[in-house]
Amino acid sequence: MARKTQLQPADQPRIPMPAIDAERESALAFLTPSTWKVLTESIFPSAKTAEGILLAVHYCAARNLDVMKRPVHVVPMWSKALGQEVETVWPGIAEVQTTAARTGLWAGIDSPRFGPICERTFSGRIKRDGSWQDLEIHVAFPEWCEVTVHRLVNGQRCPFTEPVFWLEAYARLGGAYSELPTDMWVKRPRGQLLKCAKAASLRAAFPEEAGYTAEEMEGKVIEAVTSIPVQRGPEVVAATAPVTETKAGKPAAKTDVSREPETAAEPGTQAPSPPDPESLDQDLRARIDKVVARAADNAAWKQAAQYLRARCEGPDLAYALDALAKAQAKAERPAETGPSPEQQQAA
Repeated sequence: MARKTQLQPADQPRIPMPAIDAERESALAFLTPSTWKVLTESIFPSAKTAEGILLAVHYCAARNLDVMKRPVHVVPMWSKALGQEVETVWPGIAEVQTTAARTGLWAGIDSPRFGPICERTFSGRIKRDGSWQDLEIHVAFPEWCEVTVHRLVNGQRCPFTEPVFWLEAYARLGGAYSELPTDMWVKRPRGQLLKCAKAASLRAAFPEEAGYTAEEMEGKVIEAVTSIPVQRGPEVVAATAPVTETKAGKPAAKTDVSREPETAAEPGTQAPSPPDPESLDQDLRARIDKVVARAADNAAWKQAAQYLRARCEGPDLAYALDALAKAQAKAERPAETGPSPEQQQAA
């Protein structure tokens, strides 16, 4: 029988621990009440939902990262599509550096170079304690920063440099429609800009490995095509699709074909028939197709199925799981010297 781990009434964390089936959710097997309390209080203190924390845990499991080292962050962002703030999960700069180092091709990083110091007073209104307040914040900040990252390309040490400008990168209180910088960008104007400059140069050097970081996405707005929001419960959580290591990094675990496909229906239930794709919302369908393509690129079938189950329901979920199952079957099909069954039938 599956083991269910639940938090005891005493010493409750600020976010209650959800019931976890450790046998079915192997990535969550390490979670205990005390571990959950550490995650909610110390590792992800700004997270507002259990879903956001669990998604961060799944991300770390997929990429073979230690979640207790806080390689990713739960970042609140404003969603234009939903008209409300949602929680997203983004890697920190340390995670991007770890991913680059795992390729074995990262050949060092130079000292940062900063532009001239600028001074500016930012003004705006923010909502605190239920009321709007007018604020003015004076900040002295470097105009730009650039860092050179080196990568081995065909045995040659090649430099990659991307300048980042403070006014374009800083995180804003109240989202993109406010000009007030967040407390961290006021306290550490050079440090935060340096993190963004490192991330930009690492993306230039390792475009197939590195993505945007939490430091860059804080205070930004989610466009409609960025993510698939959770469709269950009062809270809304969104995130980038989970990924695993690519061929250039640590190899992803091979799929055990003796097991049931990760995209199969839950035990005791019958998978619904997939609907006509043309009957679905085309925007949602495009986002689902992107998740499936990302899963195919990284062999992240289980993580993609979990991601889609948490965000889709009804006909949308049926289409998503069917598309994922077809992509997985195609990816795991052995290479054939002759024509495929489909080609033979067509002939």
